[in-house]
Amino acid sequence: QVQLVESGGGLVQAGGSLRLSCAPSGRPVSSLAMGWFRQAPGKERECVAAISRSGGSIFYANFVKGRFTISRDSAKNTVFLQMNSLKPEDTAVFYCAADSSTLYTKVFVRTAEYDYWGQGTQVTVSS
Repeated sequence: QVQLVESGGGLVQAGGSLRLSCAPSGRPVSSLAMGWFRQAPGKERECVAAISRSGGSIFYANFVKGRFTISRDSAKNTVFLQMNSLKPEDTAVFYCAADSSTLYTKVFVRTAEYDYWGQGTQVTVSS
């Protein structure tokens, strides 16, 4: 069983930055494929960014390309989502997800592909 502990959400003005962190307990981050999703009120949960178990394959949703960066620090056993140039439409609850797939280089972008989920952290961007 993997528990994901998220942190880093908050309130920021448009154009500002936040960094989200996700630490999986019980497993090294290098043994997991990880992803960040977001869900705004009344909308479906969508993938923002994802990183393969190898760390060598990364996915970004078009709406965050050039603004968000997903990274992994094995020494800290943490995955980060650096969010820059935030927009009011980025306001959502952000979730960290993990999968223990044996597909080493695959990135997963669908919610059904992930086994474990964090509790979510609110990101609010004011205009």
